[in-house]
Amino acid sequence: MFRPIMGSLAVMTGLTLFWVVAYYLTSWFGWHLPPLFQQLLNSVFGFILFGVSMVIISLFVRRKQFLFYESIIDALRRIAKGDFNVSIQIPGNFDEGPMNNLISGINEMAADLNKLESMRQDFISDVSHEIQSPLTSISGFARVLKEKGLSAEEREHYLDIIEHESVRLSRLSENMLRLASLDSEQHPFDPVPMRLDKQLQTLILACEPQWIDKDLEMIVELKQTTIEADPDLLSQVWVNLLHNAIKFTPLKGTISVLLEADEREVLVRIEDTGIGISAEEQEHIFERFYKVDKSRTSSSGGSGLGLSIIHKIVQMHQGSVSVTSNLGEGTVMNVRLPRAASLVSL
Repeated sequence: MFRPIMGSLAVMTGLTLFWVVAYYLTSWFGWHLPPLFQQLLNSVFGFILFGVSMVIISLFVRRKQFLFYESIIDALRRIAKGDFNVSIQIPGNFDEGPMNNLISGINEMAADLNKLESMRQDFISDVSHEIQSPLTSISGFARVLKEKGLSAEEREHYLDIIEHESVRLSRLSENMLRLASLDSEQHPFDPVPMRLDKQLQTLILACEPQWIDKDLEMIVELKQTTIEADPDLLSQVWVNLLHNAIKFTPLKGTISVLLEADEREVLVRIEDTGIGISAEEQEHIFERFYKVDKSRTSSSGGSGLGLSIIHKIVQMHQGSVSVTSNLGEGTVMNVRLPRAASLVSL
């Protein structure tokens, strides 16, 4: 409402100004005409001056608009060619409207694509690094095995290392394929009614040799709970969390597994008295290829993908996973999942 009024006032002001200019110009020429013709001449002359000025202004504005539209087209061409470092500046005379929204949308799209490209490059770099490490070990020790004069014990030791690195490489490949499958819309996701407490109990017993070998105390409190979820996917979550808790808990430590539930959701808490995670590292533990315990990664066979898989599976169940930890005091992993089938979706 305000803009049309201001536009009308500007037009009337311009016409008045040019009529005054026309009046003084005709007076300057010294034309002596009847009042009626004098008035008509001033009006026509004023309209002509106003029209010429509008043409000049419109040419200037159109040129600015043309350059602006060219910048939009150039930005789209750069995005199409893979250059996402694009940011279109919105002119100061642009008000909120479709064009403003379009520009903001293009800038947001370019920023998101640039972030995605950066993540892709980091992913390729991490994958190359992870694959290169075991391949270097396998190649190096295979070359050593060709040497003569090795004892049977040395040969057995080098073969064990090659086997360990081969298993590590196979596990990395398997986890990468699993993550790629989970990211796709084609991955099977079949929620069914299941006893969550029974599943946890079965998996804890399956890990018994590992925690008995380290003389760990296992405290288990499982409330009888039925939820609707994908059993195969959830089993991967619990196996990864249990293995991590066992791996990073020292001898004679303690691991607690707690299952609570209300009408809408369940909470699975896995707590250990392990080495803990710093506050800075807690912000990144669910990122792909991020390793908290970098000094022990090669010996433990970790690839930094386990927690990413957990995070993705829990997201598919419309749940959440969080961590609470202090260095030297242990770690608590909390997994919350909805109970009702209506809350479970891709």
